[in-house]
Amino acid sequence: MMYQVYGIPNCNTVKKALDWLSQHQVPYSFHNLKKEGITTAVLKEWSSQAGWNVLLNKQGTTWKKLDAQIQETVTTEQKAITLMQQSVSIIKRPVIVKEGTVVVVGFNEPLYQKIFKSKK
Repeated sequence: MMYQVYGIPNCNTVKKALDWLSQHQVPYSFHNLKKEGITTAVLKEWSSQAGWNVLLNKQGTTWKKLDAQIQETVTTEQKAITLMQQSVSIIKRPVIVKEGTVVVVGFNEPLYQKIFKSKK
């Protein structure tokens, strides 16, 4: 079964993840969030599985560029999802999904080795 990788092609973390998956022969297809966007329904599903606070990248430049007053209002799943839909760059990347289930968010090599080791 193929994995679906959601991300932005020029993001270094996404590049690292895609390189890692390719090197380890993990089959995937790529969903470009900038071009293809993301639906509220998908974000809600991810949020129910991984947590909106995991999906919302507060370490990234997009979050840091936000006005502090806006940052302070993002305290619920609904507000986070609205923000993530308006600005897909604020979603922690990549989000890797298999058959509708979030497998992993972000890139962490030891974790990838654990998750994908049986797929070699």
